[in-house]
Amino acid sequence: MTQMPVFYNPEVTKLDVAENNIRVITPQTFSGLPNLDTLDLSQNKLDDESFSQNPLSNVTFLKILNLDDNQITRIPALPPSLEELKINNNKLSALTHYSFEGLMNLLKLELQENTLHEGSVSPLAFTPLQKLLSLQLDNNRFRSIPLGLPASLQLLQISENLIEEVTEEELRDCIHLRVLDLSHNHLHEQSIATRAWTHLRSLEALDLSHNHFTSVPMNLPRPLRKLTLQHNNISRIPSFTFRHLRPGLQSLRLSHNDMSNKGIERYSFVGTYRSLGELLLDNNHLEDVPRCIRQFKNLQVLRLDNNQIRLVRQWGVCHPRNSGSTLASVHLENNPLKEEKIPPNAFSCLTDVQGLVL
Repeated sequence: MTQMPVFYNPEVTKLDVAENNIRVITPQTFSGLPNLDTLDLSQNKLDDESFSQNPLSNVTFLKILNLDDNQITRIPALPPSLEELKINNNKLSALTHYSFEGLMNLLKLELQENTLHEGSVSPLAFTPLQKLLSLQLDNNRFRSIPLGLPASLQLLQISENLIEEVTEEELRDCIHLRVLDLSHNHLHEQSIATRAWTHLRSLEALDLSHNHFTSVPMNLPRPLRKLTLQHNNISRIPSFTFRHLRPGLQSLRLSHNDMSNKGIERYSFVGTYRSLGELLLDNNHLEDVPRCIRQFKNLQVLRLDNNQIRLVRQWGVCHPRNSGSTLASVHLENNPLKEEKIPPNAFSCLTDVQGLVL
């Protein structure tokens, strides 16, 4: 099908015409669907010319629109009723201050796999989107986070770009941001401004995996609960890195780094001993179970597999004074660990013996 037929059915609320060869849409196409709220036009041959007649002007109740996998280079005219818009894998190269004009009800916007960069996005582009909660900009060409992000934003995904730094200005107004994904970029600890996270008073999850960090970054957002740093070059956790976090970090993922026992300092985990429930240290260079492990009060998941651990010290994992253990899973597989190097009762605090993997 290369052209949309004219539909007449007032009862239709959802229309799926994905995976066709549609190139032409006219205003008459949807005139007989006054109650349409969901429209899927993904995987067609739509381009800017396809929307030249403003074919969506009659769809006044449309809430969800999928335009993925087409050939669109600019945002077409869209009905103000729209709440969710997907334009992934197109040819978008710029966003002007008119691109989202009138879309004051938009809650979710996906613009992944295009050719957008910070110089092609107007600082006023997102101004109309006063209710936007979720913005996905993965797989573009951003070297920095675009300016003018909506203050309402709760989720920002901008992974697999070319981001080299995070400044204080870019996220200043994002006081409601809860989840930030900056994975698969070119960040390191010196490229993040000291006060870059200061205003993120709602941020709970931060993903910095697949970057170039050599140590856990300082000045983390105070409300942070989940920190993902897998697949970096981290060899050190500085002292008191987590001390200021409230109510405290619950998940710390450091898999696939360069951590050795020397990189874990005496005060590295201060501020997490009562809050941390998941600690992933697998695929590093640890030769011993870190001494701090036995101090955690609410740890449930511990991964130490694929290291160079040769022994488990007495009370190295389970300490008799640490009563009421919540530890449910311990992974120690793929280490040069011998049975005689495991003391009695080393794992007696596990709530379920099936959670121990050797």
